[in-house]
Formats: sequence, C-alpha cells, structure tokens
Amino acid sequence: MSMNNTHPFHLVDYSPWPLTSSIGIMTLMTGMIKWFYNYNMNLMILGYFIILLTMYQWWRDICRESTFQGKHTILVSKGLRWGMILFIISEVFFFISFFWTFFHSSLSPNIEIGIMWPPLSIVTFNPFQIPLLNTIILISSGITITWAHHAIMENNFSQMTQGLFITIMLGIYFSILQTYEYFEAPFSIADSIYGSIFFMMTGFHGLHVIIGTTFLFICLLRHLKFHFSMNHHFGFEAATWYWHFVDVIWLLLYISVYWWGN
Repeated sequence: MSMNNTHPFHLVDYSPWPLTSSIGIMTLMTGMIKWFYNYNMNLMILGYFIILLTMYQWWRDICRESTFQGKHTILVSKGLRWGMILFIISEVFFFISFFWTFFHSSLSPNIEIGIMWPPLSIVTFNPFQIPLLNTIILISSGITITWAHHAIMENNFSQMTQGLFITIMLGIYFSILQTYEYFEAPFSIADSIYGSIFFMMTGFHGLHVIIGTTFLFICLLRHLKFHFSMNHHFGFEAATWYWHFVDVIWLLLYISVYWWGN
C-alpha cells in the first residue's frame, strides 16, 4: 500500500527483500554446514552474495523513502528511534549473558580447571599492550564520532566528513589489531572455559565493530551525496548510538577480561 496523506504513518510498499534475505540466510547456514562437513565453500559464498545484494537494494529503497520521497515523517522518525533504542537494549542483554558466564566461571572456578583463574595452562595477554592500544583507539573513535555528530547539527559539512572518516579509519585499525591479536594468541577457543568465553566475548564484540564500521561507512557515502541535513539525519544518529554502545562494551570487556581476569 502507498502512503495515505490523511495520516503521518508510513505504510510500506510490497517488497521482495525480506524474502530474498531469508533465502540468503538459509543458503548461508546450509553452506556453513556443508563447509563444516565437506570443506566446500561454494554454497556459503552464494549465501553471502545473496545477502549482500539484498542489503544493497533494501538500504537503497529505505534511502529513497527517507531522503527523496519524504515518507519518514516526525512520527515515523520517532518510531525508528524507539526501534533503535530497543535493539541496543537487546544487544546489552546479549552481552550480559557473556559477562554472566565469565564472572560465574572466574569467581568460582571448577576443580576441572584447577580451582584457579585463569586456568594453570593458560598464558594470558598483557593488558598493557595491544588491548590498551585498542582501548585508546575506541575511546578516540568515540570522541571523533561525537565531533562529527555536533558538526552535522551545526550544518558543518567538512567537519562532519572529517570526523566520520577518522572514526571509520579507527574502527578498521581496531579490527586489524584484533585480528593480529587472534593470530598471536597463545591459546585457542578449545582451551578450557577461559579460551571459550574469551573468544566468544571478544569475537562478538569484534563483529559488532565491523558492523558499526560498515554502518558508519554507509552514512559517510550518504553524507557525501547530501542525504543528511542538520534537522534530518536519524540514520547517522542511530549509527552514533550504536558506536557508543560498542565503545562502552569494550571498556567493560577490557577492564573485566583483559585486566581483572588476568
């Protein structure tokens, strides 16, 4: 159904993208199982390809609806804000489950791991090397994304571009350092509960950094195409909220896992 001018709500048109995204995710998961058993990645690559095509076309349609068709009214924007808030709350509880597991295992270690934390066979990371550098990087990125946010509210195009670009570069730098840390890790995800919870927590956080960096990169492209104004830029504001959430989770993770947990 098209938008009815007698109310401020956005009644979306029929879209094939929910169906194609479902097909892509099903193909990806089936391909991953095939990869686990047969070491064949063809189906998994096809799944990624379908998902990426769907993402591009779905996001393109949303950009058109919000920027050119004017369908994101004040009331619709309010609904989107609440949706983003609830999504971040769900992500908070997702990470709470990991922190719960970590503190349960560390405060009362089982006899199977020697009644000590970290377990005797685990050589932990020095929290004042790459982990501390990554902490400085993410805190700096929080400053630059706030700079970019204030710049767009003041209608300063160039400073918005600079702040957003620096934030994206810091996000990429963080991901590179964490990848290097994984390659140099003296333990694996199979090394007791410590290895399992360490790689689950840092791995999912790293995935969120990659997602957030992609989010900000799309916002930079939209900004360069003049999709945002000082009064209408919720897509970027949502990305900013998400990035601050990623920052806070990393600070808690650094303090608890890298520093206190060692």
